[in-house]
Amino acid sequence: PHSGEPWQALFGDPSYHAQIEDMVNRSPGERQKVLVRMPAVGGECTRWINVDVRDDPRDPERKMFFLYDASEVQTLRQLLGETGKYQDLIGTSHSMQLVFQQIQDFSRVDSTILIEGETGTGKELVARAIHQASHRKEFPFIAVNCAGLTESLVASQLFGHKRGAFTGAVADQQGLIEAAEGGTLFLDEIGDIPLTVQTSLLRVLQEWEITRLGESRLRKVDVRVLAATHHNLANDVTAGTFRADLLYRIRVGRVLLPALRERREDIPLLISHFLSQYRATTGRPVEAVSNEALRLLMAYAWPGNVRELKHAIELAVIRCPQTIIRPQDLPPEVLNQDESLLVMPSEEMTPSHDKEKILSALKQTGGNRSAAAKLLGIARLTLYRRMSRLGIPARR
Repeated sequence: PHSGEPWQALFGDPSYHAQIEDMVNRSPGERQKVLVRMPAVGGECTRWINVDVRDDPRDPERKMFFLYDASEVQTLRQLLGETGKYQDLIGTSHSMQLVFQQIQDFSRVDSTILIEGETGTGKELVARAIHQASHRKEFPFIAVNCAGLTESLVASQLFGHKRGAFTGAVADQQGLIEAAEGGTLFLDEIGDIPLTVQTSLLRVLQEWEITRLGESRLRKVDVRVLAATHHNLANDVTAGTFRADLLYRIRVGRVLLPALRERREDIPLLISHFLSQYRATTGRPVEAVSNEALRLLMAYAWPGNVRELKHAIELAVIRCPQTIIRPQDLPPEVLNQDESLLVMPSEEMTPSHDKEKILSALKQTGGNRSAAAKLLGIARLTLYRRMSRLGIPARR
């Protein structure tokens, strides 16, 4: 089935028609969200959301579903398979399912997208996944780490230069924007680009043309720009270090990557994936982690996110003398973490223990609730709710 088809054509069994029509007619004349859970012709579709119904009761097409793609959920399920892996991204958590869906959505358009997340969450992997799912996948994917470029080099690196434009420019040089022609330019840590270069980059996004350093000729470019940051760029705008008009240009769409501590249910899946990787590259026969080692890995706050977990598993595989990773094989920061902050299974958690953990975290962070939430491995709003429920004063 395709977007815009009459709903009757989407289902083989006429008995479903009355059920759907009843759902559609409950609020006549209103634009409503409809949730459908039933088999569809040509495959099983377990969930359709954001279905818009025509407002006008006289419209002969009122009983039509306007779906973005009737097979979208099934397609995503097939892409993920049983492994929870989407290209090089891994996760079955709700937050990662949303990310995978955003990748699908944004791969269909050429809009500029801002990928936001802490260091180590996989922002470049998301950018590569969008590129690989897009019509530009046969063309280059050029990644630029803006944080690694000095102000004197960044303009030359991005826009290229003419021979003699500056000392050492012994030949004409194509910039990275031109090198990405037809494909995708990924600007990692875009918040670190100097203000002087931000102005030139804004022109690229407005006019899709560049000027190499040392020449006046305008060159048209056809690239898709994806950007990433771990900064709060809105704060940078307020501070005067980032242009507001550039922020609006790069944030047509947003992908918000969760921190690993906010999707702990994905940790066993990630561990399994990294074990498989390092078995292949090291030749060591490590098959699994012990229950105690897993408890420590699940409890740790992972300030470096997935990248830190990957390195922790690599070290453990190297250290492990047998087939099962033990606690002593783990990095010292994981092994020696504060026992009072270890995450306990929900059935073992008591209000008094929960309160002790929160008070301990607040004490260690000098009362900074954001830092305490990070230390506990929970969202800040979750911490606020628990403090309120346990009678812990907001100001300490």
